[in-house]
Amino acid sequence: MSEDAKTYRVLIFGKEGCQKCEVLKERLGKTLAKKEWADFEKQYLSVKTVDGLIAFSRAQCVNPSRIPAMVVTKRDPETGDYAFLPNPAPGVPDAVCMKSKLYQYLGLQTDYSTLGK
Repeated sequence: MSEDAKTYRVLIFGKEGCQKCEVLKERLGKTLAKKEWADFEKQYLSVKTVDGLIAFSRAQCVNPSRIPAMVVTKRDPETGDYAFLPNPAPGVPDAVCMKSKLYQYLGLQTDYSTLGK
């Protein structure tokens, strides 16, 4: 288990050639580089790889048509394993995130609807 492992890891699900995926990686990287986010790191996973597809499947609630998506995980200090953080209010409407908010876990997916564009 790494001494410098962060408490939180944000998993970004994307695929090669996806411009929105690159934008999400860049924006999240800039945010997490700020001091107040020092306990967070990001991990990019391509759904076109075995590891990415396995992690994507474990997320369970991400719609494959709504990539890029991100899900927040938290490290267990005893085992060093990361587990998805549950959504504290599943099913509750969110005025800001609307359809982008995930139901089961804390995360977002891309809203390609007319409203989301």
